Amino acid sequence: MAEEEKPESGFVKEIRKQSQDFPGWYNDVVRKAQLADNSPVAGTMIIRPYGYTLWENIRDPLDGLIKETGHENWYFPALIPLSFLQKEKDHVAGF
Repeated sequence: MAEEEKPESGFVKEIRKQSQDFPGWYNDVVRKAQLADNSPVAGTMIIRPYGYTLWENIRDPLDGLIKETGHENWYFPALIPLSFLQKEKDHVAGF
């Protein structure tokens, strides 16, 4: 008896219906289109070339519109420094 083929890790053969499972559909599309991968760091992702190109095609026209109104772009850290968590730990321990 032939051994069953195992699908690639994270590979999506079927895409769920958007109307029935929006979060599942979104994740299927991101994986199938190879837009992003999960990162070993919790809460972060690796944006692949197709995903980054998509982001640039959204960001670049929007950037001009934002600046025309006199606003500026801001970037915020995606990760919380350990020192901030330590302060919170010490604060909570005092109660």
